[in-house]
Amino acid sequence: MTVTHGRPITAEITDILVAHCGLDADAAARAPAASLEELGMDSLALLELSAVVADRWQVAIPEQAGQLSIPAVADLVARRADPPGHTENSVVIEAPLGLVWEVTNDVANWTELFTEYAVVEILHREGHTVRFRLTMYPDENGVSWSWVSERTADPVSRQVRAHRVETGPFEYMRIHWRYTEEAGGTRMTWTQDFAMKPTAPVDNAAMTERINTNSVIQLAVIKDRLERIAWQRADQGGPAAGDAPTEADDE
Repeated sequence: MTVTHGRPITAEITDILVAHCGLDADAAARAPAASLEELGMDSLALLELSAVVADRWQVAIPEQAGQLSIPAVADLVARRADPPGHTENSVVIEAPLGLVWEVTNDVANWTELFTEYAVVEILHREGHTVRFRLTMYPDENGVSWSWVSERTADPVSRQVRAHRVETGPFEYMRIHWRYTEEAGGTRMTWTQDFAMKPTAPVDNAAMTERINTNSVIQLAVIKDRLERIAWQRADQGGPAAGDAPTEADDE
């Protein structure tokens, strides 16, 4: 349920219709699935609703709103008032690009790279594309979140594009990984574009904040672990990092 200032938007739309448009609140309560037209809202009432919604949420209601129920109008307002989520986070890792690419694209071993994943199950491989299931460690409520994702690596441009196949609370989730060489190491950048379902426990803004917070933590962990690997390989005098074939290159 989408809320604003602690109140469901459905309740706010109902209040607007009652206060400004002459809606019979009891009639609306008896027929929650009825359209605004079926509840007796005429074109003037819809114009008034549009004006109040535009003033309060800076959202335009379409002319066909009379065919929508109050919950459907609330869902429309929620979607337009809450823009899609977008985050971008990066870190410079003191390690060669080849090593960073090799380790971070070894999906089967992500439990050794990230601190949040308890299980990784590879479901399918085809070319440079891998489909896999991620299961997180239980959260504070004891829930272990799990979903299927798919990612396609481009070893020439050093980019990876991924998306959730099982979207869960997301309408969609797309992730773009970019790797670039910089003085002193490799910059790895994560860009995430997403939208939450109206039934999700958090909205786009809250998820944006959550992803930004967690990305900083995970990028720091990955940076530390990759730099340790780079130092160990240098001390052992083994082949240059990234010279060996990688999982992403060999798919």
